[in-house]
Amino acid sequence: MSVTAQKNRNDLFLRACLNQPVARTPVWMMRQAGRYMAEYREIRKRHDFWDVCRTPGLACEVTMQPIDRLAPDAAILFSDILVVLPPMGLDVIFAPGPSLNSPVRTVADIQGLKKFDVQQQLPFVFDALRQIKSALLGRANLIGFGGAPLTLAAYMVEGGKSRNFEHLKRLFYQEEKAAHQLLDYLVDVQSDFLNAQIDAGAEAVQIFDTWGGSMPRAIIERFVIPKVAQLIDNIKRPGVPVIYFMKDAAHVLDLLGRTGADVLSIDDKISMATAAHGIGKGPALQGNLDSAVLFCGQEVITQEVQKVLDSAPLDRGHVFNLGHGILPETPVENAAFMIDEVKRLSRR
Repeated sequence: MSVTAQKNRNDLFLRACLNQPVARTPVWMMRQAGRYMAEYREIRKRHDFWDVCRTPGLACEVTMQPIDRLAPDAAILFSDILVVLPPMGLDVIFAPGPSLNSPVRTVADIQGLKKFDVQQQLPFVFDALRQIKSALLGRANLIGFGGAPLTLAAYMVEGGKSRNFEHLKRLFYQEEKAAHQLLDYLVDVQSDFLNAQIDAGAEAVQIFDTWGGSMPRAIIERFVIPKVAQLIDNIKRPGVPVIYFMKDAAHVLDLLGRTGADVLSIDDKISMATAAHGIGKGPALQGNLDSAVLFCGQEVITQEVQKVLDSAPLDRGHVFNLGHGILPETPVENAAFMIDEVKRLSRR
C-alpha cells in the first residue's frame, strides 16, 4: 500500500469490530456484490456462477463493483460457502439453488470425504483476495468468509436447501458419533480455509451459519456452538476480528457469546437492543436493517436506518448491516442512499 493510501486508510469497520472508538458507524451489506447491480448482471451474461468464483480477476472485479459505486466501509470476497465441497469429492450444481447428486448420509459417506490441501485445491480464492486487497487501496477493509460446520453439513446431508432438515436431524438424534465426526471434519476444513484467507490478506472473516438457527435449542447447544467455538479458537489472531452470523437465533441469544466471536451479526427478527440484552456484555454487534426496507421511499429508509442506530447499544462496537443478504431486485440507488444515510446520521 502506498504512503498516501496508508494515510487515507479507512479502518472504521475494523475498529468497530474490535470495540474501539469510531467517528461514525461503519456500514456494509451482506451479498453486496451481486444481482442487484447491473454491472454484475453484465458479467453473468458471459460467465456462469462457478466461473466467476474460480477466476480471480472476475471475483475481484465483482467484489469491487459496490466499493466503486456505493463506498461501503468493508468489501467481502465474492465467492460461495460451498466452494469447499468439490475438493471433498462432492459435486455442487447451481440450478439456480445448490444441489448435490450424492448427499452425505451414512457413516461410510462421512468416512469417504476427502482430506485436501486448501492452497492446492482452492488457489483462486486466495489469488482473488490478494487482487482485491491491492485494488482497495485502503478505501475499505477486506472480509473473507466461510460456512459454519452446521450449515455446510446441512447442505451436504440434505443434498441442497431443506425445509425440515429431516436427514440432518436424524443424524443428530440417531447417529451422534457420526454427526460429531462430520462436524469435526468440517471444523478442520474451515480452520485451514479461513486461516489461508487471513494469510492472503483478509482483515476479518465472517462465519455464515444460515441454517444453525433452524435447529432446536438442544441441538444448537450440543452440536453447533461447541464446533463454532472450536473453529473460532483455531483461527483467532490479534487484530483480525471474527464475525459469526446465525440466522434465526432469537431462541439461543444467551448461547452465542460462548462461540468466542468478536462480532455477532443479528438478523432482522429482533431489535439490536433485544439482541444485546440477550447476548450479554462482550462482543460487538452487526446488523440489522430489514432488506425489504430498501424497496421503500427515501423517507422510510431514513426512518428505519435511524431506528437501527438508536437501538444499537452504546457500550460496544456496532457495524451497520442488513438483517440478511440484499435482495436481487433491490434498486441500487436505494442501497446507495441507505449507506449515505448511515454515514450521515451516525456522524451527528
